[in-house]
Amino acid sequence: MANSKISALPIATGIQGDEILPLVQGGETKQSTASKFKNYFVSTDIIAEAGVDIDLNNSVYDNTFMFKISWTGGNGTAVYTLPDAVAHANRKIRFISDSTFSSSDHFDIIPASGQTLDGNSSQYRINKNYEGIAIWSDGIEWFIIQKKA
Repeated sequence: MANSKISALPIATGIQGDEILPLVQGGETKQSTASKFKNYFVSTDIIAEAGVDIDLNNSVYDNTFMFKISWTGGNGTAVYTLPDAVAHANRKIRFISDSTFSSSDHFDIIPASGQTLDGNSSQYRINKNYEGIAIWSDGIEWFIIQKKA
């Protein structure tokens, strides 16, 4: 099978982690095992607080798949700006609030300047316990692909 197309190869099942996988790194073909691949479905716990705005277009959040949000302090609004949709094409991000929210706590998710979230430049607001959304970038804008309320 050395000269077979990838599409003609049999499907691997039941990967254990010790299988040798080929990969190209820096223009050179190398080998690794499945167990050495990093889990890129990283979750990040964030503490939201009234008047504290965060720009998620920061490399520290590049691999975050899930943001679990906790509220602290008095009531008010925290604004979190989404990463650039163009630079994050095909990226999926989820936001979920924990039990620390009240209806007077507003966690606003806004698109970057000049971009949209579900066709709007306005915010998506999370303001109750265990509420969340999943969003996806097509390389131009962000789409809400799932809501949990």
